[in-house]
Amino acid sequence: MSRIGKNPVSVPSGVTIDITKGNLVTVKGPKGELIQQVHPELGLNIEDGELTVTRPNESKRMRSFHGLYRSLIHNMVVGVTEGYTKELEVVGVGYRAENKGNLLILTLGYSHPIYFMIPAEVAVETVSAKGKAPVIKLSSNDKQLIGQVAAKIRAFRKPEPYKGKGIKFVGEEIRRKAGKTAAK
Repeated sequence: MSRIGKNPVSVPSGVTIDITKGNLVTVKGPKGELIQQVHPELGLNIEDGELTVTRPNESKRMRSFHGLYRSLIHNMVVGVTEGYTKELEVVGVGYRAENKGNLLILTLGYSHPIYFMIPAEVAVETVSAKGKAPVIKLSSNDKQLIGQVAAKIRAFRKPEPYKGKGIKFVGEEIRRKAGKTAAK
């Protein structure tokens, strides 16, 4: 039995879960509404404020879907109650980040600035303090979307191992390499 899939998803007060025909799950809460299509063979039951996911057989495919969809529904419940945040740090001399609404403007050492439009579901904020690297703060109720946006921003200039310059997640460890040594 899947250890993740057999755990029930607790539904806190203020959150409603609707399951329509075809296993379309809609989760509504104080931070918004999320919709996820669940595999039609999986069973979904709501009892006593807990949602359980059941599978029809023990095939490898159904076992993997069981844990996957339970995790997706749990992430939706957490998203509409608490929300998710990701912070990226822009490290490098002359590297800057600023936002105008949902337009993120990055100066990363290229010959031109990079303009990146953030989806409307994700809120962006940039913080620049003197003597510290600029920080990009993303917040949303959709864990998948915020992770994808953060990965795209990071891909504009990945941190390099010699000087550590680039865009990295706050708290991320960059494995540093030693540079060349002088010839004798």
